[in-house]
Amino acid sequence: MDNNSIKQLIARGEGVRVEFKSSFNQDAIVTLNAFVNTEGGKVLIGVNDDGSPVGKSIGKEDVQKWINEVKSKTEPCIVPDEKLFKYKGKDVVVLSVKEYPVKPVSVQGRYYKRVKNSNHRLSLSEISDLYLETFHSSWDYYIDNQHQLDDISTDKVNAFLSKRYGGTSESDPLRALQKYELIRDGQLTNAAFLLFVKDYTPLTGIEAARFKSPVKIIDAVSIHSDLFSEVDAVEAFIRKHLMTEYIHKKDEFRRKEQFDYPEEAIREIVLNMIVHRNYRDSGDSIIKIFDDRIEFFNPGNLPDNLTVEKLLSDDYTPKSRNTLINAMFKEARLVEKYGLGIKHIMDACAKHGGCNVQFFNEQHGFKVVLSKKDGKSASDAPSTREKNEDSGDSMKNADIPSDITVREKEILNLVKKNGKISLHELAEQLSTGRSTIVREMEKLKSKGLLEREGPDRGGSWKAIENENE
Repeated sequence: MDNNSIKQLIARGEGVRVEFKSSFNQDAIVTLNAFVNTEGGKVLIGVNDDGSPVGKSIGKEDVQKWINEVKSKTEPCIVPDEKLFKYKGKDVVVLSVKEYPVKPVSVQGRYYKRVKNSNHRLSLSEISDLYLETFHSSWDYYIDNQHQLDDISTDKVNAFLSKRYGGTSESDPLRALQKYELIRDGQLTNAAFLLFVKDYTPLTGIEAARFKSPVKIIDAVSIHSDLFSEVDAVEAFIRKHLMTEYIHKKDEFRRKEQFDYPEEAIREIVLNMIVHRNYRDSGDSIIKIFDDRIEFFNPGNLPDNLTVEKLLSDDYTPKSRNTLINAMFKEARLVEKYGLGIKHIMDACAKHGGCNVQFFNEQHGFKVVLSKKDGKSASDAPSTREKNEDSGDSMKNADIPSDITVREKEILNLVKKNGKISLHELAEQLSTGRSTIVREMEKLKSKGLLEREGPDRGGSWKAIENENE
């Protein structure tokens, strides 16, 4: 690295592998710790957040003192490479570290990783995951000390084997599981228990509900069975609450029956939820079916520095949280091995033509939202709609306003009840993101149905009475 490289580095600003520090302190050590637990990186000492040099003199003895402090406070010891440069005539020190081969590394008993341009303290489960990843393993591969062989169903094992081998079963199904390393030394793995549990287990909980409003539930189901059975149970519940429409194709006498959401996308989402869930998280998977959308929430964030943007652009290397579960679903011919699920979901929605799909990496989980393109809800039309593929128009009830979506109505109703309601409160009550609320409120303002009275702080919202509401 030379002076020109330093200039380019500073010009690009802080990021997942670069951070500026005006002086050496504890935060600089934490950042180095986060870098070695992620992809490596550089801490530039003597640079302000805006990229300007601080201007303090830095000597070699200062740098050596810093390195000794980093070594003494980290376990295993971090020994950064150091380089002293002149930037705009001022001293700048670059402390560089590579990704550590055996992770995680701690700083005074705490563990951090780099997420975008900030340091994230690891939870106990994340520490465990990082350790397992180092040895190319996963939680589901390890022995389940809480359950015995009697806790799984041999009938369910044979059902799996018949799918795998085209209808034949094994005289000794447990021996077959040993071949897949689902049983080792006569003990169940975590994967074996979740895949073939005989009866109820709280570990696999999925809560699904049909909502008529943000707080009114008209149908619900709790599913706590083996993972293979959950796929069919969840799909059956969702299918029960889907609308059907008939599409007339050009130059064809017969009409085509189509659900308001593509079944292929729903199945792929459900499979991804079950296969990639964080089963050490105490929360359940949650499915909410609304008039205009279906929300799928699953415990477990995207791994490492994988973002939704990278996911959608296919700019990532597929990685399974539950390697053994994923392998068994592939053996049962239910999933692809190489991370094609997201592409299948998007392709199915594009082919269907009547819905959108969105992905959200949330605080402790991942959410997928299927929503209707035209904003229409199940309460806006009969249970069966006719659609002409040439015109793209659907039959509508004459008294249903065509320019107001269900979510917009919900926002207006909440604003009428409380004009000082915050964006955060709206997002929480409507089970969506803040950016979605902002976008919907802008639409309402452009339609003349909502206005802001007073300043952003201290003001209030006012719903405008309209005959189309």
